[in-house]
Amino acid sequence: MGIPARRRGAGGGGVVAVGADTLSERAAQMREALLKSQSITDNMVSILGSFDHRLSALETAMRPTQLRTHAIRRAHENIDKTLKAAEVILSQFDLSRQAEAKILKGPHEDLESYLQAIEQLRNNVQFFSNNRSFKSSDGVLNHTNNLLAKAISKLEEEFKQLLLSYSKPVEPERLFECLPNSMRPSESPGHSTGKIQSSSSHHDNQNNTSESSVYTTPALIPPRVLPLLHDLALQMVQAGNQQQLQKTYRDTRSVVLEESLRKLGVEKLSKDDVQKMQWEILEAKIGNWIHYMRIAVKLLFAGERKVCDQIFEGFDPLMDQCFAEVTAGSVAVLLSFGDAIAKSKRSPEKLFVLLDMYEIMRELHSEIEALFRGKACTEIRDSALGLTKRLAQTAQETFGDFEEAVEKDATKTAVADGTVHPLTSYVINYVKFLFDYQSTLKQLFQEFENKDDSNSQLAAVTMRIMQALQTNLDGKSKQYRDTSLTHLFLMNNIHYMVRSVRRSEAKDLLGDDWVQRHRRVVQQHANQYKRIAWAKILQCLSVQGLTSSGGGSSVGADGGNSSGVSRAIVKDRLKTFNVQFEELHQRQSQWTVPDTELRESLRLAVAEVLLPAYRSFIKRFGPLVENGKNPQKYIRYTPEDLEHMLGEFFEGKTLNEPKR
Repeated sequence: MGIPARRRGAGGGGVVAVGADTLSERAAQMREALLKSQSITDNMVSILGSFDHRLSALETAMRPTQLRTHAIRRAHENIDKTLKAAEVILSQFDLSRQAEAKILKGPHEDLESYLQAIEQLRNNVQFFSNNRSFKSSDGVLNHTNNLLAKAISKLEEEFKQLLLSYSKPVEPERLFECLPNSMRPSESPGHSTGKIQSSSSHHDNQNNTSESSVYTTPALIPPRVLPLLHDLALQMVQAGNQQQLQKTYRDTRSVVLEESLRKLGVEKLSKDDVQKMQWEILEAKIGNWIHYMRIAVKLLFAGERKVCDQIFEGFDPLMDQCFAEVTAGSVAVLLSFGDAIAKSKRSPEKLFVLLDMYEIMRELHSEIEALFRGKACTEIRDSALGLTKRLAQTAQETFGDFEEAVEKDATKTAVADGTVHPLTSYVINYVKFLFDYQSTLKQLFQEFENKDDSNSQLAAVTMRIMQALQTNLDGKSKQYRDTSLTHLFLMNNIHYMVRSVRRSEAKDLLGDDWVQRHRRVVQQHANQYKRIAWAKILQCLSVQGLTSSGGGSSVGADGGNSSGVSRAIVKDRLKTFNVQFEELHQRQSQWTVPDTELRESLRLAVAEVLLPAYRSFIKRFGPLVENGKNPQKYIRYTPEDLEHMLGEFFEGKTLNEPKR
């Protein structure tokens, strides 16, 4: 089944023996090779060792030569550095000579090159200050600094001359061209009279976004010149000549600004000057002042700020300081006039101009705050705000004075014809004007009251004024001897008040209740007039007392008279009627009811009472007279005649009321 053991063993032993011989041979060869390699290695080490000794000797021999070469190289480098330093110094000298030549020529011909030369001199000063080891540096520095000082001095003169030559007063006509179309005057403000513009039109203008409401800031100095002035100013500031720069700028620009305002018509007026002026002249000057304030702030001061900001760009404190100094005098002149008005003697007619002045200060407030920004302008901002508050205070006090003056008005001049009294029309017109200033008044009330509901405050003030007027009219009505004329007078005046309120914005504030209540008062006075004026004459047409015995007399249904009616009494009644009616006609044709509707209504009310009574009397008792002698002597008028004559009542034909 398997291989016999003996055969397996004999075959395997032969192979092993052959392999062992081969390995022995190879091992012997390797030993021999290693011995040779060791011998070669020892020889190489020996040879390299001898090289090392030789190289050390060579290095020792070459060291002095290497040191000399290094020293020479360093010497060359030092020479190069020195030559380069000398070259830089020489170039600085060269640049200095070029800069000096430009400085000696002056800035007028080529300002840009002149400014570059100054900058070069500054660089030279910096260079030689940093290179003090150069033995001539101190001398160079002195020379350059002296040259720089002369250059800056010439620069100051150039700045002054350039500013002067381009600083000219602005002619009024040019300023008017910068105004919105709606505000351009047809004549110089210096010759205008009265208010320039009403409050309501002010607000209309503010809400108008069309091109016609745009203010165009004038270029007070040509734009091409401003960069040059800025560069000059920059050099002066860098040279430490800020004070001189400030003085030059202030002295030049402030005079020009003041002259521009003077040409416009602005005057320097003291409080005494204002107090001595006639009201008409003063009113015109106030109107002009409002116009001047707009032009000054929106055009001249705005233009001045623009110039100042561009010349002193980058120097904010100096910018604000120069602007404040240039404008201070002009602002003071304008505000002093406003102060003089605010502190002058109060009178009712001044209220509206005070409101106009207050309004313009409120309108310009945000622009004043923006233009006169910064710490340097604090005093100017405070002055403007102070004037606004003084105007508000004086206006409010004048309001109170007016209310009191209306109630206590003691004019004895009675209107003979019972028409609307001048005080009534004056007060109502005053109230109407107040409503043109609604938003201004609300703002004014808030200055002091700190309440949100300024509408109710205005309503309360208006009601108090109306009540004060009624109180005064009640007093004036008592001057009439004829009580019926008293009532006609009150009817006319209160009706005028009611009608005016209904047709104005006052109605919204006073309310329908006020209107209805006062319409009833008008009707009451009309009824009282009718009762008092016509009661006596209507008694003539009464049936009572027609009998000779003084008793009553009945009248038949057919219109005939019953027995017992005295012909003599009827005649006497008709004669009395004629006399009384003629007297009433003569007097009351002189009286006036100015409102057409009210006049017709009153005539109709009288006719509705008088004519039916007259017709009835003539119809019933006329035959007693007509059958006698001269009936026309007693029955002088037909009902149509009376109606015609009633149409002549209240026409105010003459103003000669009989003296009392």
